[in-house]
Amino acid sequence: MTTVITGLEHLIDDPNRWIGDERIGLLCNPASVDRRLTHARRLVAQVFSDRLKALYAPQHGFFAEKQDNMVESDNMLDPVLNLPVFSLYGETRIPNAAMFAPIDVLLVDLQDVGTRVYTFIYTLSYCLEAARKYDVRVVVLDRPNPINGTAVEGNCLAADCRSFVGRYPIPMRHGLTIAELASLFNTHFEIGCDLTPVPMKGWRRDMFFGDTGLPWVAPSPNLPTVDSTLVYPGQVLWEGTNVSEGRGTTQPFELVGAPFMDPHKILDTLATAKIPGVVFRPAVFEPTSNKWRHTACNGFQLHVTNPDRYQPVAATLHLLRAVMLHHGDQFEWKHPPYEYEFERMPIDLIMGDRSLRRRLEKLEPIASLEASWQEDLARFKDIGREFMLYEPD
Repeated sequence: MTTVITGLEHLIDDPNRWIGDERIGLLCNPASVDRRLTHARRLVAQVFSDRLKALYAPQHGFFAEKQDNMVESDNMLDPVLNLPVFSLYGETRIPNAAMFAPIDVLLVDLQDVGTRVYTFIYTLSYCLEAARKYDVRVVVLDRPNPINGTAVEGNCLAADCRSFVGRYPIPMRHGLTIAELASLFNTHFEIGCDLTPVPMKGWRRDMFFGDTGLPWVAPSPNLPTVDSTLVYPGQVLWEGTNVSEGRGTTQPFELVGAPFMDPHKILDTLATAKIPGVVFRPAVFEPTSNKWRHTACNGFQLHVTNPDRYQPVAATLHLLRAVMLHHGDQFEWKHPPYEYEFERMPIDLIMGDRSLRRRLEKLEPIASLEASWQEDLARFKDIGREFMLYEPD
């Protein structure tokens, strides 16, 4: 297996190509490592010496130690380099003038997971906007989309559902890398900052993370494995319900359940849907935190048997509809707040379209839901191709 060379390693191998005599900031977290698991801040400090002036952290903290949503991180001092670390998920999610004052160029090295609601890409978008305002150049060090760069799935975000889990009309599974998304945000959505993407070498769009030869480091606490990223684009929907998405277990998002669920009734319904690439294995689990803490939950573990055929959004929608069909008297939508939104329903923000919740409540067939967003999805695919750094397969 040939190991993919990340944008970070590309930068370190040829630093003068990308960075001039500039003061540097680095937006990163524990997943910002090279193939030998050396952290980006150490590598950047070694190559650029005292020009690295500040560090920046996304949601979940600089050490990815914060477990849940709406758990803020404070600014701090990095114990390794003795540099300031500015939290972009604390008192503010938008960089201010004081945060960008020490730097001329911001390096971004974050591992995205290919899903619209993952907040790292919106932290990036706020940094692009702030960079334009404060005359800072942004250099995005590209990393693999762990669930590949070919599959695109789900509805595009509706304007009235914009939030920190969705700022732009992109689908749930967007099929782009973080540097490609940066270019899309910056150009198509007219942010207009000075942006330079540093591409990977050796990455192909059909690759899943396991094909890259790179080590997996959890970018956030509840995506501990590559398997969890495969199911996440669909299973994240459970965050908007009273059903456990597996937080508080060792297999978040792979596990789903609630005390009231009858897995066998649900399996009978799912059998008619013929959902490809995944097995729903009945399971019982007891979360140690979050929903249904210390309570046995009946449900499933999702085992992805064929990632190329598996459609995570469709699979979870089928499962969600089956739960609502059999347990409508106990199933509930979660109420606000959710990611600093105190009025709108969390499921609407996650799904990105209020009408989908109402249509699910009527038990509308999933095929009908999927058909309704194909035109928008095709339009997004056309737009996305303009910003691809790697040839379509």
